[in-house]
Amino acid sequence: MESFNYHHLRLFWAVAHEGNLTRASKKLHLAPQTVSTQIRDFEKALGENLFRRSGRRLLLTDVGHVALRYADEIFSLGQELREALRGQPSGRPLRLVVGVADVLPKLVAHRLIEPALLLEEPVRIVCREGTPEKLLADLAVHGLDVVLSDAPIPPGMNVRAYNHELGRCGVTFMAQSDLASRLRKGFPTSLEGAPVLLPSEDTVVRRELDQWFDERGVRPVIAGEFEDSALLKVFGQAGTGFFAVPTVIEDEVVRQYEVEPIGATTDVSERFYAISVERRVRHPAVMAICEAARSELFT
Repeated sequence: MESFNYHHLRLFWAVAHEGNLTRASKKLHLAPQTVSTQIRDFEKALGENLFRRSGRRLLLTDVGHVALRYADEIFSLGQELREALRGQPSGRPLRLVVGVADVLPKLVAHRLIEPALLLEEPVRIVCREGTPEKLLADLAVHGLDVVLSDAPIPPGMNVRAYNHELGRCGVTFMAQSDLASRLRKGFPTSLEGAPVLLPSEDTVVRRELDQWFDERGVRPVIAGEFEDSALLKVFGQAGTGFFAVPTVIEDEVVRQYEVEPIGATTDVSERFYAISVERRVRHPAVMAICEAARSELFT
């Protein structure tokens, strides 16, 4: 890569936000041809295309999106520097970009992230949801500060990052009140032949639940399989079947979905991880997440 040119970065930043070369050129007080040429020089220096055309609009490529996140941060920090040198408080909140694995229950994600919002320093969170593989790829290029997941980094994934186990808990089986009353007596044998709502087969907890049922000789009837844990709970609330939730959020699930517990087990274990590019976490908000989970949430 050639020497980095921050003037070219500013031109890219302006065009990326405008989405149009002509409008950006007017704001920059430069000729469109000049801006276009310098952006091409910038792309050549990076060895990557930052834009693709769609009619009259310039759309960012995947690399362009990564570059824009960095440019936003760089020029925001530049403004903060100017204000600091003038002796003015920046008023800029601490930014925390969190990747939330799509298999992680939303209520768990909220409980994990909440301590970051209780810091004395204002924090602005940006939450991005996706598959663990996609989020870890974003983490590797510093597009995220931390990834929250129910599993450590998958074996064989070529990402230089570190697992920080936050804690683990058992699961509680829940159902709509009538179904819960019927299944509570004689649990877990009572689950034989009962309708069950399960997470998708590619999840850690699904494999553990299947094993738990098998070891007890209990064969519930699968009424539904879900990638989205919130949608699974909505069907459970409607009485479609019983379902399992991490015991740590049992009370919230009862309140939010108006369901009742059937029984619980610690033989099925839900684990939660913060994954970062740092072996030792330094981001204050990520530190708050890790410390609160280990000292309060899972104790």
